[in-house]
Amino acid sequence: MLTSLPNLLTLSRILVIPPIVALFWIDGEGARWAALLLYAAACVTDFFDGYAARTMGQISRLGRFLDPVADKILVSSVILLLCAFDRVTGLLILPALVILVREILVSGLREFLAEVKVGMPVSSLAKWKTTIQMFALGFLIIGDASPGWIPSEAIGAIGLWAAALLTLVTGYDYLHAGLQHLTADSPAQGKDATPARVAAEPAKPAE
Repeated sequence: MLTSLPNLLTLSRILVIPPIVALFWIDGEGARWAALLLYAAACVTDFFDGYAARTMGQISRLGRFLDPVADKILVSSVILLLCAFDRVTGLLILPALVILVREILVSGLREFLAEVKVGMPVSSLAKWKTTIQMFALGFLIIGDASPGWIPSEAIGAIGLWAAALLTLVTGYDYLHAGLQHLTADSPAQGKDATPARVAAEPAKPAE
């Protein structure tokens, strides 16, 4: 149900993107801090929507669809904005590009595996990648507007490289698992044969 608390939290992560985008066009430290606060609030909902869905017993297909979509839109928007406003420059563009490409690749792979009724659970390493990535982007958003004793730009850059490294590792794991289904031979087509989609489903135990 769209109006359930978990789904509302997920939708808030999408609705906060336009204000974050608008704040990038406003000069001044105040705008950066406001963008960081909105971004941090969105990141917090990424934890609480799943927690609320599990504890309230409101796990739904809509929620499972919206959650990764909201995450990818938020991350992609922030990365593109940081590059456009020269807060991510030079070699730092490479890890940003790696993260974006991985998001697209995993999304396509999940869509294919969903068609053949195969799940792709999130690994613990991928959760670490997401956490490091969130913190890195937050430090890059605030940039040189942070207090002088906090090297936000350096912390953000190191975090982005670390997230990109974990992105390559987890992306390879997902791709390796997905290729087993992508390259699987279709069963012989006979009168009663069904497409590979059905063949990919786990066999039911004998009764």
